[in-house]
Amino acid sequence: MTTADDLFTEESASPVVQSVALSHLSVELGHLYMDDFRAGESRLREHFRRVAPWARAAVDQTAGLLGPRRTPRISTCFLIDDYFTRFSSPPEVVASLIAAADASGLQIDYVARESGCARAGDVDVATLVQEHLVHEPVEGVNGGRPPAQESGWLSNGERSPAAAAAAMSGPARWKPPRQSAVQNHSIFVDIELWSGPAEDRLWSCPFLAAVWQLQRLGLVRHLGRPVAEPVAVPVAELSDDWDEMPAIVQLNPRAAALRAYRTFTPLDSRFLPIELAVRTILGQVWIDPAVDGQVCGRARGEGMELPTEPVGRISYAFL
Repeated sequence: MTTADDLFTEESASPVVQSVALSHLSVELGHLYMDDFRAGESRLREHFRRVAPWARAAVDQTAGLLGPRRTPRISTCFLIDDYFTRFSSPPEVVASLIAAADASGLQIDYVARESGCARAGDVDVATLVQEHLVHEPVEGVNGGRPPAQESGWLSNGERSPAAAAAAMSGPARWKPPRQSAVQNHSIFVDIELWSGPAEDRLWSCPFLAAVWQLQRLGLVRHLGRPVAEPVAVPVAELSDDWDEMPAIVQLNPRAAALRAYRTFTPLDSRFLPIELAVRTILGQVWIDPAVDGQVCGRARGEGMELPTEPVGRISYAFL
C-alpha cells in the first residue's frame, strides 16, 4: 500500500533508504530575487561583500570543531527565485552571480532554482513535504479551525477565537493567542503555506524555503531515493529556458557534497520573518527515523553529535 511516507521511504516491508553524500557544513551565500538582479552588478557585489566575512567565520568555526587533523567538507550554494518571477536567462543570471561572488573571494559550488523546491522532474517535492506536516491539536481546541493539511495555514499554537457573540447576549470575551511551547510569554505565529486550489497551488516563500533546508540537510527522499540530485552543467551550456535548467546545478566540479550535517545562511535582516516561519514549519514536519538515523549515525561516526530536531542543525547570521 502506498502512503504519504513516499517522501522518505520506499514501499516495502523493510524500507530501503538510499544514502547521500554529506558535507560537514552547507553555506548558503544568498537568495536572488528579480529586483536584486535588476539593481545591477553593484547590488550583487555589495551583497557578497557583506556575507563574505560571515561565510569565512562559519568555515573557520567548523574547522575548529573538527580539530587540526581533519579537513572540513564545506560546500556553498545560492538559491534563485524563478518561482514567483522569471527574469533574464539562466546563463546571464548565473554568470553574473559567479562574477560578483568572485570579486569578494567567494566561490559558488551549487546554484538552485526555487521552482525545484516545488517540483523537481516528476517529483512534486512541496506536496511530499506538505503530506508530512504533523497536526498537533491545541489543548481544549473545539475543531473550529481545520488542520494545516486542509486550510493551508500552520501555527505554533492557538489563535485568538473569532466567534461572534450570540444575539441579545453581551460581547464575546476576548482571549489572547497562545504559543504551544511557551516560555513566560507567547510569540504566536500563523503562516500561510499555500494559496489557490490543489490543482493550481501557489506555495508560499517560507514553505519553499523549508523544503530547501530539508534538501540541504539530506532529509528528503521519494521512494527511498534522493530528490533533485545536483547536475554538473557548464554555465555556457545552460539553457535560456528556466524550465530546462536542472533544479540544482553543480558549478564547481571539485565541490564537497551539497547536503550537509548542518546548514548556515548569512542573510539580510528583511528575511527574519520568513526564517521564523521556516523554523516553525520545520518543527512540524515528520522525518522518517530511518532517514534521520542514517544522517545522525554517520555524523556520530565522524565525532559530531547532531541536535535531535533537524531545526537545531540550522543557523543564521542576520546582517
